[in-house]
Amino acid sequence: MTKGVDVDLENVWIRFGDFVAVREANVNIKGGEFFSFLGPSGCGKTTILRSVSGFLEPSDGKVRIGGKDMAGIGPNKRPTALIFQNLALFPLMKVWENITFSMEVKGASKAERRKRADELLDMIALPDQGDKLPSELSGGQKQRVAIARALCAEPDVLLLDEPLSALDLKLRQHMRTELREIQQRVGITFIYITHDQGEALTMSDNVAVMRAGIIDQIGTGHSVYNDPATPFVASFVGENNVFRGKIKSIDGDMALVSTNRTGELLARIATSAQGKMNVGDSAMMFIRPEACNIAEDISPAANRFTARVKHEEFEGQIYNVFLEGAEGKEIKMSLVNVGKQRQSAEDNNLTLEYMPDQAVVLPAGELASE
Repeated sequence: MTKGVDVDLENVWIRFGDFVAVREANVNIKGGEFFSFLGPSGCGKTTILRSVSGFLEPSDGKVRIGGKDMAGIGPNKRPTALIFQNLALFPLMKVWENITFSMEVKGASKAERRKRADELLDMIALPDQGDKLPSELSGGQKQRVAIARALCAEPDVLLLDEPLSALDLKLRQHMRTELREIQQRVGITFIYITHDQGEALTMSDNVAVMRAGIIDQIGTGHSVYNDPATPFVASFVGENNVFRGKIKSIDGDMALVSTNRTGELLARIATSAQGKMNVGDSAMMFIRPEACNIAEDISPAANRFTARVKHEEFEGQIYNVFLEGAEGKEIKMSLVNVGKQRQSAEDNNLTLEYMPDQAVVLPAGELASE
């Protein structure tokens, strides 16, 4: 199997008339990397994928694959293979014939094709399934056949446009693991499009988070989750409690924020904002629900605040407690279920605490929900 190659987007703009679908995208995807573009519908991620595959030419900038400028090179001439949401398997062809269709087009013999199909069926953990029709397979099996068909063309880069979106939750979660294992086995570059944070965080070496045609942040799953670069990333990737306010003081990479919910609270300035924030600046402070705990010591502190319990939801592995802070702002706390039944009395006040380095301060900006 061909090893993956680098894919580079250099100052790529994509316009449709006056509408800018992608604005100044600069991305370096390393050969053999599993790279995801994550963002809400309409943010431009599929448009970027189409520009890499050759179905769309950038208005400005360059797409390079393996260091070669792809300008003017059509989809059938690029070292890429694309898997669509609907999979598009041929219903009247057997599984092995579907997988090796690209070889048939090139004139390979039936024996060569069958041998290659069996190799790929072993790779995707579907041995002895080659003589079935697609209609005899489950959704997850069809997904794997589509991947094998794409790999049969021996691309340097495999492009996947939300391929798991039609599957149910448990199958999606299973296929995330399968896809990652297949990618590591074959070693080629995977570029994956999704609006599902779980998919992106679970599978990817690196993630680009997109907002309205702009790439807000590129980094590992850990970095975009724990150290978001913008309020949009902080509010789109996972859940977050948002506290608006102003910077009261700064000490190193820590800031004290006068918030609109609970008074003055201490948090770490996000890496992207360090050295760029000043006392008096409007700020947003983010504390994830799982970073909050019930405080044993209820004396005032810069990492404690009080809120009134509204209701509680039990999800099995966690308890979600919904509270109301100052000005009626909702606050969520997630507690791990350790096997003890618990119930927070409604309308009671609770003092919550958090580790200041697990909360993040950023300049005020656009949230994902706005």
